[in-house]
Amino acid sequence: MKYRQLTKEQFENLHEEFARFLASQSIDVKEWNQIKAEKPEVAEEEMNVFSDVVWDDVLTKVKYVEHFSETSANLFKCEDEEIHRIAIKINWDINLLEQKGFEWLMQNPMDNSVEIFKGSKPYNNERNSEIFDLIEKGSSISQGEIFEYINQLIS
Repeated sequence: MKYRQLTKEQFENLHEEFARFLASQSIDVKEWNQIKAEKPEVAEEEMNVFSDVVWDDVLTKVKYVEHFSETSANLFKCEDEEIHRIAIKINWDINLLEQKGFEWLMQNPMDNSVEIFKGSKPYNNERNSEIFDLIEKGSSISQGEIFEYINQLIS
C-alpha cells in the first residue's frame, strides 16, 4: 500500500465511486458481500487499492498545503518538481490557532516579532508521497491565499 486506507467515513462518502471501482473489476454487490464474508483479506486488498487510487488523484491536484501551530505557520506551494516553503515564527505570546491571533498575523506580517523564512527544494521522494507525509503530520490542503499573500510581501 502506497498511502493509507481511507477511513470508514471517507469510504461512505465515496461509496458510489467505490461501487464503480468494483464494477470495473466485474464485482457486483452480491459478489462484494460474498468476498467480505468469505475472503476478508481480498476485500481488504481491494479497499487498499481503491484508497491508493483516491489518494493519488487527490494528491496530484494539490497545489498548496499549510500547517499552523500556536506560534508558527508553515506554508507550502507544491509544484511538479519542487516544493516551496514559507516558515513564519511569532516571537511573542500569540496563538495563531485562534481567530484573533491569525487576524493579527494577517494585519501585521512585517511586525518585528514576526520572522519569515523562505526556501525551495526538489522533492526527496515521489511528489505525492511527500505531500501525503505533510498531511499525515497535520498539514491541511489549502487554496494558497495565505502563501501567495505572504510571498508577495517578502518578494
